[in-house]
Amino acid sequence: MRQLFVWLFRLNGWKIEGPLPEGVKRAVIIAAPHTTNWDFVYALAAFYQLKTPLRFLAKKELFWWPFKLILESIGGIAVKRNKKTKLVDDIVTLFEQNEELMLLIPAEGTRSWVDKWKTGFYHVALNAKVPVLLGYLDYEKKTAGFGPLIYMTGNPITDANTIKDFYRNIKGKYPKDFNLEGLDLG
Repeated sequence: MRQLFVWLFRLNGWKIEGPLPEGVKRAVIIAAPHTTNWDFVYALAAFYQLKTPLRFLAKKELFWWPFKLILESIGGIAVKRNKKTKLVDDIVTLFEQNEELMLLIPAEGTRSWVDKWKTGFYHVALNAKVPVLLGYLDYEKKTAGFGPLIYMTGNPITDANTIKDFYRNIKGKYPKDFNLEGLDLG
């Protein structure tokens, strides 16, 4: 399965721009822009090439047999999106229980235009005291990579502006579906 992802990544002309920051064992990784299902395939392929174990959040509706077995085996964590849960607390606990955990979160919450990003990644990073790594797929350049590793300051405006500044020139597959201004951590 891993080789299939890597093969598709390379066959379609994608490259990785730089490795993960050295020595980082735990982080919340933002996956943005998220405008197509291909984002998942290319992101996993990049992590497989970097030989980095990855966990990721995905909507619970995807976790039906036999796909549930596949998704869980490659690091998937099912998320109920349609009701309030204690997901942030559960993920903070997951970080507390693991010395190594790289968790990929598509902060927009879906592939289409959103007025407001999900802010769970922010609260997880603050409460678990782990950095946020800005992951991206730039379809214009066909590159996957990472921006800076940042620790959230607790100042929502400053933190949101730092993230926005990085993603401003990254092009998703469908740029019209990426609302960077929807990132409001306040």
